[in-house]
Amino acid sequence: MSLKKIYLIRHGQTELNLQGIVQGSGVDSSLNETGFWQAQKFFQAYKDVPFDRIYTSVLQRSVQSVQEFIDLGIPHERHAGLNEICWGHREGTRITPEEDAYYFDMLQRWQNGETSVPIEGGESPQDVADRQKPVIDLILSRPEEKTILVCMHGRAMRVLLAQLLRYPLHQMDRFLHQNLCLYQLHYTGSMFWVERFADVSHLAR
Repeated sequence: MSLKKIYLIRHGQTELNLQGIVQGSGVDSSLNETGFWQAQKFFQAYKDVPFDRIYTSVLQRSVQSVQEFIDLGIPHERHAGLNEICWGHREGTRITPEEDAYYFDMLQRWQNGETSVPIEGGESPQDVADRQKPVIDLILSRPEEKTILVCMHGRAMRVLLAQLLRYPLHQMDRFLHQNLCLYQLHYTGSMFWVERFADVSHLAR
């Protein structure tokens, strides 16, 4: 039996996504034309879902992705705990394997279990998990909210899903994502399970 349904989405495309430039929590970019189109497609597909509350990060790309739901009058909260990971000195730069071996080495170290090691000038996955925990606790402390919409960011979403589904943090990369994909989760009161995994069928309608 599901006590709570969580619709968890990644924000729509930004111009920096398109250019392969690292954003992170320190880059407050806007959706581009494609991103707004993706947000509109998601809204059209899920506008009739009776959301009790919307949770986003404080970054505008996450808010813009669900703005049409907010405009319906659904209560909305922004939480910095849902912000993207801070990529430190890599934010605002274009990352390729040839240009930044350090970046890809760090991702590999995280996959190998070193999830408490921060990227240079930024955060570790464990740092992100720690700041997400109070938001998770807040959401779960509100049983009156039966159906909620959460919009956040790629790496932070992987960390969140690992926490909710009780995966070791170093396995976070098994949770695939793309712009405006949906994970639909059910909470039974003691555990989460996934009904939709990185679903983008709404973008094809």
